[in-house]
Amino acid sequence: MIKKLLNNEIFSNSQPSQSVVSAALIITVAGLASRILGLIRDRFLAATFGAGDTLDIYYAAFRIPDLIYNFLILGALSAAFIPVFTGLISRKKEKEAWETANGVMNLAISFVIILSLAFCFFAPQLMKIITPGFPPEKMAQTVFFTRIMFLSPVFLGISGIFGGILTSFKRFLIYSLAPILYNLGIIFGVVFFVKLWGPVGLAWGVALGAFLHMLIQYPMARHLGFRYSFSLRKYFFDKDIRRILKLMIPRMMGIAASQANLFVITIFASTLAAGSLAIFSFAQNLQAVPLGIFGVSFAIAVFPTLSALSATEDKKEFAKTFAETFCQIMFFVIPLSIFILLLRAQIVRVALGAGKFDWEDTILTYECLKYFSLSLFAQSAIPLLTRSFYAMQNTKTPFYIAIASEAINIIAVLLLIGKYKILGLAIAFSLAGLFQMFFLFIALRFKVDDLGDKKIIKSIGKIALAAIFSGIGVQASKYFMASIVNMDTFLGVFAQLFVSGIIGLAIFLAICHFIKLEEYWRFKQSLTRKLFKSKNIIAENIGEVSGV
Repeated sequence: MIKKLLNNEIFSNSQPSQSVVSAALIITVAGLASRILGLIRDRFLAATFGAGDTLDIYYAAFRIPDLIYNFLILGALSAAFIPVFTGLISRKKEKEAWETANGVMNLAISFVIILSLAFCFFAPQLMKIITPGFPPEKMAQTVFFTRIMFLSPVFLGISGIFGGILTSFKRFLIYSLAPILYNLGIIFGVVFFVKLWGPVGLAWGVALGAFLHMLIQYPMARHLGFRYSFSLRKYFFDKDIRRILKLMIPRMMGIAASQANLFVITIFASTLAAGSLAIFSFAQNLQAVPLGIFGVSFAIAVFPTLSALSATEDKKEFAKTFAETFCQIMFFVIPLSIFILLLRAQIVRVALGAGKFDWEDTILTYECLKYFSLSLFAQSAIPLLTRSFYAMQNTKTPFYIAIASEAINIIAVLLLIGKYKILGLAIAFSLAGLFQMFFLFIALRFKVDDLGDKKIIKSIGKIALAAIFSGIGVQASKYFMASIVNMDTFLGVFAQLFVSGIIGLAIFLAICHFIKLEEYWRFKQSLTRKLFKSKNIIAENIGEVSGV
């Protein structure tokens, strides 16, 4: 039965996902499970430690290990590796493709280990730069956490190559399950490791999650044809690897600019009251739920298609695919932005309001979330826009725009932090995201000539109209629910959030149905098709197990 599932059309080369929406649906469902676990993880963290020194240490310790992973793997290699690897596979050069995958993995592992060891040694000096406001004892704990967390970029680096292989073959399911295992590892650390070893168990949970992230992707990568071999000397002179390295350099600079944003936030948050970095991180994690489920999922799903269209120089189909994907992302994200804005207090209370997470922490977190919600549509569009450039093997333009966006972020922080404290960081972050999305769109428009502007304007206008009416429904139902439930209890707040959200969603979908919104019908048809396919798969496997 397992073999049959591996050869099933969900994984099959000969029968890839029928559309970007279908592929994104697979990633979205798995992503939703991962994000729910992420919320559970944050609730455990908030309830156990509150927004204080321990979580400031925990989030600050992430910065350098995350920099290494993002710098070399998540953005740089995925942006450069997938187009080259996909091009080789599409031209039937499978031997060269697997040699390239091996070469990239060997180089990546070597660089990650060398950088991790170097940063691990100089961690005390680096953390003084990143967290200048931490007192000595808090700084020492941050260094200790950081050194343990350096295990994660090694595991995630290998996992990143496996992920690139899986997405190139459009094997989105296993790829999407990896973050679930990552969050489970962190939750295991909070629940069990912390009891055994104290707060440092959080760092060991991160390492465990990274290992599980890698482990789940290896069987599918091997099933597709990956076989590990080691020969650094050969790979340094391989033309495809040289091309990947050439593409990586501007992207690495772009990632550096993006990571600088987080470093700026960490530096300034460390000078504010204890718990400020934790509050910012909690609010950002809540925003990341729709961002990851829709913005990132659709960008990942469409990337191989855009890469293939760019390789064949089919600009018309490239623009059509981009416009449809962009509008589909907005179909989900625009109403969600309004729902989050109107229900932000309820969301924070349900997700985090437990244990040591007090009312002051709640207020600051949902106020940060308010500003994040205003730029959510822009943050969700950025992954698609940047990957559209990467599909054209253009990594320089996103880099230049990222640099300009970071400059705006720093200027805004300097202007706002004195008056608005932690909220100033959230406002600056949102302003930088809006700027980055706008200029990426304009630059892509010049590259492609026509991005389906009329379709985009028409669709977004309809989506915004439906979202505004649904927001009115949310606000009305919110006040109605407050009059009939006890808002001092978890169940009362949850009931208000759930009922208001459902009513808003029902109004939004009803209006989309009435105005015959294309994105609504495309999603509905894709969902129906996937459900029927899933039922057929399950029925076949039940028959096999029962001997029918």
